[in-house]
Parts: sequence; C-alpha cells; structure tokens
Amino acid sequence: MALDNHKMHLFLFNLVYNKWESRCLIYRRAAMINFRNKLSLMTALFVCLWLIASLTNLQAQYFGRNKVQYKKFDFKIMKTKHFDLYYYQEDLEVVKQAAMMAERWYSRYSRIFNHELKGRQPLIIYSSGPEFQQTTVIPEAMGEGTGGVTESFKRRIVLPYGVSLAETDHVIGHELVHAFQYDIAGQGHSDQARYTGAELRIPLFLIEGMSEYLSIGPVDSETAMWMRDTWKRKDLPQIRKLENYYKYFPYRYGQAVWAYIGGRWGDEMIGKVFRMLARSSDYEAVLQGVLGLPMKKLSEDWHKSMEEAYAPLVPLTESPNQVGKLILKGTEENVYNVSPVLSPDGKWIAFLSSRDLFSVDLYLADARTGEVKKKLTSTAIDPHFESIQFIRSAGSWDQNSERFVLGTVTKGKPYLTIINALKGKIEKEIPFPELGEILNPSWSPDGQYIAFSALVGGVTDLFIYNLEDNTLKQMTRDSFGDLHPVWSPDGKKIAFVTERFSANLKWLDPGHYELALLDVESGEISRILGFPSGKNINPQWSKDGQSLFFLSDYLGKTDLFRLDLNDGKIYQLTNLFTGIGGITQLSPAISYSSHGNMLAMSVYENGYYSVYLIDSEDKLKGQATLAQLGERPLALLPPRTQPEGALLGLLRNPLFGLPKDTDFPITSYHPKLTLDFVAQPTIAVGVDRYGTYTGGGVAALWSDMLGYHTLVTMAETNTQLIDSYALIAYQNSRNRINWGAVIQRVPYIYGSYAAYFDEKGGYPVYVEEELLYRQINYLISGFAYYPINTFMRLEFSGGFNLIDFNNKIYRYIYDPYYYELIDYYELDMPAAKSIKYGYASAALVYDSSLFGACSPIIGQSFALQIQPAFGNLNFITVLADYRRYLVPKKPFTLAFRILHYGRYGKGAEDERLWPLFLGYETLVRGYDYATFNYDEFDETNPQMFDFNRLLGSKMLVANVELRFPVFKVLGLGRGYYGIWPLEFLAFYDIGTAWYADEKPTWFGGKKKPVSSAGVGLRTNLFGAIVLGFDYVYPFDRPIKGWHWQFTISPGF
Repeated sequence: MALDNHKMHLFLFNLVYNKWESRCLIYRRAAMINFRNKLSLMTALFVCLWLIASLTNLQAQYFGRNKVQYKKFDFKIMKTKHFDLYYYQEDLEVVKQAAMMAERWYSRYSRIFNHELKGRQPLIIYSSGPEFQQTTVIPEAMGEGTGGVTESFKRRIVLPYGVSLAETDHVIGHELVHAFQYDIAGQGHSDQARYTGAELRIPLFLIEGMSEYLSIGPVDSETAMWMRDTWKRKDLPQIRKLENYYKYFPYRYGQAVWAYIGGRWGDEMIGKVFRMLARSSDYEAVLQGVLGLPMKKLSEDWHKSMEEAYAPLVPLTESPNQVGKLILKGTEENVYNVSPVLSPDGKWIAFLSSRDLFSVDLYLADARTGEVKKKLTSTAIDPHFESIQFIRSAGSWDQNSERFVLGTVTKGKPYLTIINALKGKIEKEIPFPELGEILNPSWSPDGQYIAFSALVGGVTDLFIYNLEDNTLKQMTRDSFGDLHPVWSPDGKKIAFVTERFSANLKWLDPGHYELALLDVESGEISRILGFPSGKNINPQWSKDGQSLFFLSDYLGKTDLFRLDLNDGKIYQLTNLFTGIGGITQLSPAISYSSHGNMLAMSVYENGYYSVYLIDSEDKLKGQATLAQLGERPLALLPPRTQPEGALLGLLRNPLFGLPKDTDFPITSYHPKLTLDFVAQPTIAVGVDRYGTYTGGGVAALWSDMLGYHTLVTMAETNTQLIDSYALIAYQNSRNRINWGAVIQRVPYIYGSYAAYFDEKGGYPVYVEEELLYRQINYLISGFAYYPINTFMRLEFSGGFNLIDFNNKIYRYIYDPYYYELIDYYELDMPAAKSIKYGYASAALVYDSSLFGACSPIIGQSFALQIQPAFGNLNFITVLADYRRYLVPKKPFTLAFRILHYGRYGKGAEDERLWPLFLGYETLVRGYDYATFNYDEFDETNPQMFDFNRLLGSKMLVANVELRFPVFKVLGLGRGYYGIWPLEFLAFYDIGTAWYADEKPTWFGGKKKPVSSAGVGLRTNLFGAIVLGFDYVYPFDRPIKGWHWQFTISPGF
C-alpha cells in the first residue's frame, strides 16, 4: 500500500501533541476584531498549534483510539547490496530469505523500469501482523487488512512476514514497486527531504494495480474471478471510472488494466508509461499519447478482450445454485459472508460477516435456513478483541456442537478464545505470548486437543494445545508455511496445507500449496498427491475418514474437489463460472459436517460473498472427469491467450537477481535524526490599514528511521521582530509511554477600529483610530501518555507559560472635506500585566466510537481532565465530556453529548483570561459572534440580546443530533455512505455559561441558557476536511431567526 502524505498538517499536529486530536473548541476571538492575517497557511498552522497547547483554551476535540506498543523491539540492520533490512528476529535464516527476495525483486524491477533507486532502500520487517500493527514508523493505526506500507518521506517499506514463503515474497515485491514509483516520481529519496506538495497525482488503480501486476503477473485466478464476475453482470467500467476506488477495488481492476497493457503492447511499455505519468497530472493524456489510443477506444478494446475470454465459459460452467442451496446471501449491505464453519451435528453454522457495516464479526446461524441467531463478537466497539483474524482464518466446533474456538488478538498477544456459541458467552481465553498470531484452530474429536497454525518469528508452523494439562507442543519447525490443520475423524492424523514438497529454499522458489498428513503420535509427515500445480488448500475430512474435500485453482479458477485417500483419485464437485473463496487467496472457504453429511462453501458472485450449502450425497461424491474448459488458461488475464511476456519470464526465473553471496553484514541500530520534509516555504508582501508588511516562514519534520524520535521545527519572521513565530517540538515513541516537549513563541495579534470627528487647533478634523493588541505567548511544556488499551489512555502534561501584552494606537487625522492626511502618530497604550504560571494536567480518555467520514457513528467516549495553574495566576481547569452514539436502525445515528468545562479558584475570573464563549459552531449553533448585528445590541430595542449570556468562566453544554448518510438512504451507491460521504443532520443544542458571582437557572440562579435547533449537511472532501452547512434557528435571538451557518469541523 502506497502511503502519500496529503494529511501532512494533521499528521504534524498529532505528532507534536502526542497524537492527541487538537483540543481547539474555544478559540481566542473577540467581537469587532479585524484580524491581521499575514501568511495564511503558516499563521494558521502556528495559531492552531498555540491553541492546542494554550492553557486557557477549552480542550474538547481530543478523542481517538490508541496505537499501543505492547512490545519493545531490538532492531538490527542487515545490509545487502541495495537494502538496509531492519529486523529483530532471532532466526537469521528467515531474515536472509527476506533480504534475498528483496534483492531479486530489485533486479526484476530495475529491468522493467530501466531505473536504479537513488540511495539505499530501507526495508523494515516485523514477525507477525499484531507486531506490525505496533510499528512506530507509521503514526497511523495499521488495520488488520493492511499487509504492508511504503511511505514517501524516507521511502521506507514496512511489512510483516506472511504466513508462507509465497506470501512474504509477494508482499515484498508489491511494496518495492511503490518504492520505484516514488523514486521515479522524484519523491521519497531516503537521503534528502522533499517538499510536502509533491505527491503522486496518479489514480489509485494505476498505482496499486501496477504493484499487483508486477508482483504477481498476468496469471492470477483471484483477479480473473473478479473480472469474470464483473463481465457477467455487465458492470465492466470505462477505465476512467476506476478512479472510484470505493466501487472498483483498485488492486484487482488496476491489475487487469496493466495486464491488458502489458499483454498488448509488451511489459516493457510499463516503465515508459509510468515515467510519463510521474511527470503529468493528466493520466488519460499520458495513456493516449504513449499507447496511441483514445481512452474510450482503450476501454472498448479492454472490454472486448474480456468478452472473447469469458463468453465461451458460460455454457461450460454452472452457477452455484445448481450445486447447492443459498443460505447466506451477499448484498450491497453485506458484502462478506465468509469462512463458514458447520457444527458437527449439522444444526449450526458459524461464519464471518460484514453485515453490521462497521466491522467483520462472528455470527451464528441456522445451517439449514441461514437465519442468523446471534452475533458472537462486536469488534468495532468492543475493546476486548483487537482482532478475530478474519482475513485468513476460521474457527472450529467441539464435537458437542456447543463451543466454538477461534484465534484472536488481545493486548497484542494471540489467544485461543473459546465461546459458548449457543449462549453467546466467552468461556475461556488462553494466551500464547510466545507466539505471533494463531490461525485456523481445529478441535480434536475427543475434545482434548486443539491444533492450529501459528506465525512465530516469521515462520508458520503447526502446534497442538492440550486443554487438560495446558501444554503446547510444536509439531513442525522449518521455513515452510504450514496451514489449515484439521483433525481426522479418529483423531490420529491431521491434514494440512504446506509448501514443503514443492518449494526450493536454496532458490527461494515458493512452489505451490499442497496437501499433507501429519501423524499425531509419531510426528511423521506424508505427502498427498493432489494437483501438480495451483493451490490445494482448505482440506476437510469426510465422515468415514477415507476422503478429503479441498479447494484448488488447478483449472484456473477455485473449485471444490474430493480426493480419495485409498486410490488417489480426484473428483470434481463444482464447476462454477466465478469461484469459491474468501477475502484472500488463502482464506478458508469450505466446511464439512460429518453427522449432517453436508458441506458449506463461500462463493464469490455479483460482487459479493455468499454461502451455499451442499447436502446432496450425489453432489458430494463428485465427477471423476475434470471439466473441459478450453485451451485458454482461465487464470490468465486478457488479452493474452498463452502465458508469455517479459514479466512472466522474470517471475518464473527464481535465480534471476538472487544473490549468490549471502554473508550480509549486520550492525546495531542507532537512531539518527534526518530530515523528512520541508513544508513549502512562504513569502508574502502586503499592505493593509496597519501598514506595509513582509514575512516568510518554513516548517520541517525530522525523524529517525524507525520513528522512535520526531522533531518538528517551525519559524516565521515578519516586518517587526516582535511578530515572529518559532516552535520546536520533540516526541519520543520508543516505549509504550510516549513523551515529548514543546518550546514555542506565538504572537497573537488583533485589533479594533474607531472613527469620529474632532477639532485640532480650532479646526474640524476627521480622526481614524486603530488599536492594535499583541499577546505574546511563550510556552515550555512536556507531555506524556500511557495507552491502557486501544480504547483508553492516561494523559499527562505540564509546563510554564508566560503571556506578555503590548497595545498600540495608530491615529490618522484627515481633512474632513478633502480626506487628505494631516497628521499621523503612534501611541503606546496601557497593557495588562504579564501572566506567568506553571501548570500540570492529568486526564483519562476513553473512546470506543467508530468514526465515519463526517462524524462518529456508533459507540461511546468520555474524557475527564483536571489542570491546575499556579503562579501570579492561580486556578484549576476541570473538563468532563461524555458522548454516546446509538444506532436504533441502520444507517441512522442518535448522537448525545454533555460537556462541562470550567475554571475554578482565585484566578478563574481574572480579566486577562478570555471568557469562555458558548457561541462557537462546535458548541451551541446559531450564536457565532460573526452573525450578530448592531440592532441586537441596541438597548432601546425591546428584543435586544444580552451577549453576556454567552460568556463566563464555566460552561455546561448538551447536544442531541440525528444523523444519517443521504445517498445511502436514497439507495445511491455502495457502502455506508453511498456514492459520496454526505451526511444529513437534525440537531438541538442548549448551553449555559456563568461566572462565580452568578448562577444559571439550572442551578437556582437567574442566568438563562441559550438554545437552538436546525438541520444541516456535512461532507468529507477527499479525506482532508469536513465541511458543514447548518440551517439554524436560535431560540433566544428573536431578531435573527433562521439563518445559515458554515462550519469546518466534523460532528461531535
């Protein structure tokens, strides 16, 4: 996955302030102010940073889940010809294998692109997925579906080992393509910084599709299955429509496009096309110019090649309802129904599904009807599970068809979790801290043992756990991937999937997946002769133990087969037009019930995954003759009719580029700060009522290779030195407790204006006065936070703040008749005494909410904070914020918030502190200071509004909001938001603010609250910003009435 930096400044804020979201709810603004905005971008950046750290500001946008570093990794560096491989695994042989694979991929791509990378290529590799998700290299959370990342600052490739040699090899190859893409585009040179504006402006389907094509080639049964399905349902898009990556998965469709280009014009054209793409923002013009075809014609020819390849298959294949009964249907609302597991008695089926829209979870259903009975996990809002391994794992029933075991991840450690499926309760959780992750557990027939695959130190082996004496036995110990274990009916053998018989470790040729038998007592492994090529996975024993059902793509698509263990004959049970499968090529997709004598399978059709049940004895026997599907290989992507080409030649030659000398030197890792990027420098010259000004600014980010240390430096100079900005911020992410410090100087400038007639020397004059107020903030602060889990954390901060005040008046005297300037002078005005104080803060923050594109959707969050200040100003700031998000009916969300923020103590009412203001759009809508006019403050007007109702040193706010995705409700588009993330909302806000010498009516006083209601729309612009348009009625402003209000903020 290529990681661009279009969220640069958001990332910067998170970095400086400990990944806390900016707590800028109360802004330092005042009525009748003219802002002097000199350098909009840099000024906004500095002011925002200042607002985040300033003690007197209300802090309320601080939620978000945590990235927890459960382990501390001791990285070393293995140096090859082109790579610096960062690793911590003890098994050097596994590390060398990854290094050799990387060098081989480098040789392939340097030939394809005719390009050598600048500088050395960093490759950072983790032992397992859960450990990869703790990486400090990438600040964002890594989801379970992220198999690797290539970032553009230092061109770092970050990934975990795969479950097999083939998977590790593919991910390294995929990510290295992105490194070449960045380098050719002039980005990500690890030895020099770049400006933030230079991102890859190439559609995702071309970026990710190229990575898939170059790392897999034109022969891919999974992508071919997707293309057949798309062609059959007449949904083949024009190539330009592939920009909609919400609808068209860029990896699959992009791979198919590049396969067409490579197949028609030759793979050598790929490097040429990309070099042109890297220099242009118009990919259509590039494709047309290089390939010599208009985009419409290119799309038509691509579609025609699909027609020629797939139309002849229709009469030769069958639909899934000709084989089995549909019990769990995939829909636009429920794309994934995968990893089905039938109970031994045939009554129940456990399966993984995305039916709640927010996550993939485990469900229990009636095996015959598909009626869902229970939801067994809730990973989106339940802090208990960090993962249920839904990508490439399934679970297993006990022989009583009551308990279900699955591999999970909690607090960074793998567990075997046993659930009483009929009661929907967790019965037991067994941790395995010495392992990386647990996949596909299988319960023995006698209920005493659980066999499973586990990824340990970059290698997947078989293990057996004894439930009676709590002992773990490792059954295999080698570099080959061993997967999908399943017990024989008599409990003496385990069938599984392995690379050991076809892989060549010397050449690092992964081979293909085959079936094998493990004798449990002796540990002896024997080969099962299935198909000689393609994958042979997901074995399931027949009731009598004489046959194995399994999946294979030997014919170019994944179908169901049965292998007779006595005579070795293979029988074909399905011949689907699309295929059987799960989320990935190795995902388990079938399950057999011995007592029920039936088999469940997940099938890809119409763009979704559905579950079918085969309960016919004749169907389960299969056909002895394999289907004849023509001479054209089904896994071969059009337009090729035979597997050929320069790329395929490189991919099928494991020795090309493979290093002969593997005595790679190893060094310890010592962090060293280097420049990641420099924000585009700004220079400005301007004139306003305050005079002529000039200025310039720059910001830079520094970090070490593993992201342990991060430094942010910023500076902006202006005409007057007093108006200069400066900031230095450091964060240490080496351990679970992240900490850092900030030193900054931030001036805040605002003013007011007055005009009047006067006399000078007995003559009338016209006078304009401009008051310029300066508030200079000096801050030295430290911060730390401790993530308890992914949902809850403790935050601490402390420091010293000095605030200086400087006021000036600029007086212009004019002739009242000719408006000629007669005189001008500046006067120093009395200013408030400086504020000097230290402060300390402690907070408890919890957030289980699921944040959508525009606002949270489901879950809850709360924050409790206390922050005393001491010095020549003493007070205590208290914050309590609770939010709840309910989904009474999808996709409608009811959102509730109650918020208290207040300053208490002797200095809480000091006039030098800006009062808290209720009228911001994030609090009580309809009372923003900019919406008021003079009439509302006219004391002679009986409908005058008392502006003091919005001010105080304490506030209490309550909000309720109904929100839903507009296009989803209208049925336009797929996913939660439909064709575009546009959210409708109806709201009611109420709040009160007060000082210590007054009480609100809620507490028996006289100060009335203010309230409002209205409707609005929110939209997310390309993941960068959330814009809102509210039509609001403020109940306590009779003059104003209904009006529009614009916001730049996500919903609470």
